[in-house]
Amino acid sequence: MGLGVLTFVTDEGIGPGELGQALEQRGFESLFLAEHSHIPAGDVTPYPAGGPIPPKYYRTLDPFVALTAAAAATERLLLGTGIALVPQRDPIHTAKEVASLDLVSRGRFRFGVGVGWLREELANHGVDPSVRGRVVDERLDAMIEIWTHEKAEFHGEFVNFGPIYSWPKPVQKPYPPLYLGGGPAGFKRIARLQAGWLSMTPSADVLAPHLEQLRDLAGPDVPVISFHGGAPTAEELEGYRALGLQHLLVELPTEPRDETLRRLDELRDESAKLA
Repeated sequence: MGLGVLTFVTDEGIGPGELGQALEQRGFESLFLAEHSHIPAGDVTPYPAGGPIPPKYYRTLDPFVALTAAAAATERLLLGTGIALVPQRDPIHTAKEVASLDLVSRGRFRFGVGVGWLREELANHGVDPSVRGRVVDERLDAMIEIWTHEKAEFHGEFVNFGPIYSWPKPVQKPYPPLYLGGGPAGFKRIARLQAGWLSMTPSADVLAPHLEQLRDLAGPDVPVISFHGGAPTAEELEGYRALGLQHLLVELPTEPRDETLRRLDELRDESAKLA
């Protein structure tokens, strides 16, 4: 089971290039970055974890820029979005960003996507939050058309363009592995797209029944990357390996360089107990 981290890279913490190098040097397999374009001021949708929305949410770097810096500084590290907020993104531009990052990383990109939870952030991008699931469906379908056709076109309710040329095409075929975030409500979308699931859960015990439900719907070989939101102890991490997961992410707090490196050393030593 590969182990990686999910984090927010901001202007106040370790830089993405140095973070990527530190992860690769310590034997971690991946770096996944969160995305928020902005956080609206004032009263907004309640933060899912409770309390005020942390500053890292509005200080985070653009994930494609940060992951490109990490790609240039590493050789083997897998690079992913965890998650890219598709309702807030133009599909033509995003298709090019995904393909470009896949090219410069030599096929190391994993495209984690989601519908978003902060309704006011979505609305500021001109998207009605009540239809964001349908917007995601069309934008993903449009991006797949661009990645897989020399001359692409798409005509839908929310995305509409005539024949276009767009390069580069992704290195990975037919396109980088696609992982959808969220819970069981998105399982039909995962099955339709033959995608993977990027789950977020406090423990393997909580994940297990949902994983069984997904495998019943999408097949036993559906790819799953799980983000473990609890303490990253060897005992907790071992439970995920017992579920047959190929990859696990743990949270890396957003901190300056020295604190981050110390935390990565601790996580490496703890994960070594799994061997």
